[in-house]
Amino acid sequence: MPFDPRHPAHPGAPGAPTSAGPLSPPRRRDLPAAPRALRCSPRRPGVRSRQAGPVFRSCPSSLLACLTVVAVLAGCAGGPARRGPATDGPGQPPPGLERVPDAVPRIESLRSGGPNKPYEVFGRWYRPLQRDEPWAERGLASWYGAKFHGRPTATGEPYDMYAMTAAHKTLPLPSYARVRNPANGREVIVRVNDRGPFVDGRVIDLSYTAALRLGLLGGVAPVELERITDEEIRAGTWRRDGLALLPVADAEADPLGRMLRDRGLAPQP
Repeated sequence: MPFDPRHPAHPGAPGAPTSAGPLSPPRRRDLPAAPRALRCSPRRPGVRSRQAGPVFRSCPSSLLACLTVVAVLAGCAGGPARRGPATDGPGQPPPGLERVPDAVPRIESLRSGGPNKPYEVFGRWYRPLQRDEPWAERGLASWYGAKFHGRPTATGEPYDMYAMTAAHKTLPLPSYARVRNPANGREVIVRVNDRGPFVDGRVIDLSYTAALRLGLLGGVAPVELERITDEEIRAGTWRRDGLALLPVADAEADPLGRMLRDRGLAPQP
């Protein structure tokens, strides 16, 4: 074999065996050094290391870039927060709504414009009544709830699904109407302050509480509608036997009493 100074079998070559034994292990400086961020040094209990701190201080720049991308993607996945329910429904109604009294009719001035001027919806024109005159009709009733709760009505008032209100396409706003469910004989008086429903066959859209008292929460059902005129309000003939306002039992002890007084649906103590 020719002499090769790099072959470990020849004496004098780097790493060649000596009389002391086999090959000597490579020196520590020949091993690749561990990254600074991966080194571990034991710490005594109760002693805080000077190098203690967030991991990203000693992480490579590539790792920091990955963490940044992950954080951005996580933020985008969350999306914008919802401001209200996506679908309509009862929401979280307070207890005792079945004892909410009827709306109390009172004379309110009718404006010639605003919510009482002709308007168009879905290509169809509607002409609201401009005078205080009687109105009666039969048709289907529906109700609207949490999706519209707090939104402005046609009169500009916020919709309160827990009050005795309703929406009608052509009654002058505001108006008062008596609504009867012929299936069970229940009647309520509501204050009409909104427009709708714009569905063929439907004559009135009730608030959640009005539908609850009429027994119509299960869906669309036939009703009988009758407008209460200013003349009936002045004479007091709008009241019917057996259709007196529902009493509010001990408004101070009833958790619903304060809400009813604040909305003008119960007498002040």
